[in-house]
Amino acid sequence: MANIGYYTAEGLQKLKDELHQLETVERRRCTQAVVEAREKGDLSENAEYDAAREAQALLEIKIAKLKDVMVNARLVDESQLDLSKVSILTTVKIKNLKNNATMAYTLVAEQEADLKSGKISVDSPIGKGLLGKKVGDKVDIAVPAGIIPFEVVNISI
Repeated sequence: MANIGYYTAEGLQKLKDELHQLETVERRRCTQAVVEAREKGDLSENAEYDAAREAQALLEIKIAKLKDVMVNARLVDESQLDLSKVSILTTVKIKNLKNNATMAYTLVAEQEADLKSGKISVDSPIGKGLLGKKVGDKVDIAVPAGIIPFEVVNISI
């Protein structure tokens, strides 16, 4: 079953750029390392050759996984988002009911998550707990520190 991922235009472009970098620059670098190691003599006792081949194999696996992500990537049209409930690409302001602290997060695909810029994955415990909630809804979310009660204060783009 395909694992569909939803991305912003910026997030999808980052994936394309990374794939291009891996396929053009990194692949060439790995191939060159294999050639150089092969030139150093007997392949049966050449640890450098084995390491270069292993690095090349790992790179190819990474490229294949990234291509799979790209095939299953869907671009989300932000103008079509339903702001009546929390969904991917919405910014949700929540209030921690234990300490009354408020915070705002934008829910994004896992590859786009960056806590420093306020972007959390829809697959994170908080992201999963907030999906589908409406303003005023209260939800208890299990996080590593325990269960935290939150209230959805606002939903925006």
